[in-house]
Amino acid sequence: MTETLTSLPAPAWFAHPGARTWTCPPAPSEVHGFHTSLPGYAPTPLTELPSLAAELKVGRVFVKDESCRLGLPAFKALGASWAVHRTLAERAGLAERSGLADRAGSQEAGGPVTLVTATDGNHGRAVARMARLLGQRAHVFVPEGVHPAATAAIAAEEARVTEVAGNYDEAVRQAADAVAATPAAVLIQDTAWPGYERIPGWIVEGYATLFAEIDTQLAAVDAGLPDLVAVPVGVGSLAQAAVTHYRSRPAGAAALLSVEPDSAAGVLASLTRQAPVTVTTGVTTMTGLNCGTPSTLAWPYLRDGLDAAIAVTDADSARAADDLAALGVPSGPCGAASLAGVRAALTGDGAAARRTALALGPASTLVLLSTEGTAANPHQMAHPA
Repeated sequence: MTETLTSLPAPAWFAHPGARTWTCPPAPSEVHGFHTSLPGYAPTPLTELPSLAAELKVGRVFVKDESCRLGLPAFKALGASWAVHRTLAERAGLAERSGLADRAGSQEAGGPVTLVTATDGNHGRAVARMARLLGQRAHVFVPEGVHPAATAAIAAEEARVTEVAGNYDEAVRQAADAVAATPAAVLIQDTAWPGYERIPGWIVEGYATLFAEIDTQLAAVDAGLPDLVAVPVGVGSLAQAAVTHYRSRPAGAAALLSVEPDSAAGVLASLTRQAPVTVTTGVTTMTGLNCGTPSTLAWPYLRDGLDAAIAVTDADSARAADDLAALGVPSGPCGAASLAGVRAALTGDGAAARRTALALGPASTLVLLSTEGTAANPHQMAHPA
């Protein structure tokens, strides 16, 4: 059982000097091949932004633009599609590498399955989209604070939507309870807890495709391996995938920086305490990151493999989103958090020590994950003039 904190421990920065010496096994190799076989698959852009490199006093800055991933405005379709694929294949008794059409036909013969999940927006829509495409049902639990337009987008995927009078953690609890009471239902949740880790693990595996694309795209422009990758964090599943990708390489690979809202920095608080904790979350425009409890599956990877963690304000994120838009990258508040976090780490008081902790110099290459487009999160907040 995790400890619950009502306020974020100071400071809003954490560094782990030994992270780049930690190693782990890589993600399964077949994940990327599965995604490339899906209708509508294409690598998302990796956009170089020299003006940000000049601002941050580094060599090169790239933004991985996830504003259109498999027809949806966020990266979550990668994890949801792989997890639903594995789940339905297992339930149908098919071989692991069965084709998508065969899986759908087999499921229809046995009756549809209800795919249940809780979401701050993007994951639930991705699960609902997969359910609709495969002739299954979806039931999505949405916590307070999610914009009505995001909830409507989930409903437009023909999902049943239950709005929860509580936060994300409460929505997860209600989704799990619904599965226990619903015949032919399965929970497709992107966070884990003791006794529920296999499907969240498949979701994390699905995110490996994003990092495989980055490797290929950087190589195509002679950029080599990144020196820093900045990852927006909710429960930590995408950060777990980043750790898995870069820590399955020889020691000395990229530094990894997690970025959270200062009102929902459960990973930063846990790293500071060196034990998983739950923080009481507040209101944030970074809705998809408004999670107070790290995934139990992700936690060991975050504890041992992240180089640093930082928390940013809504105003920081809004300014970053405005600046990315001006540079041609459509980014919602969650996606822009990566730029906000890098700015907070590499500028201002104490920046020299933080740069040293991240082993960054004037020739370093940075990759910022912009995990959603503007269509994913209708919240807008102009930064102060």
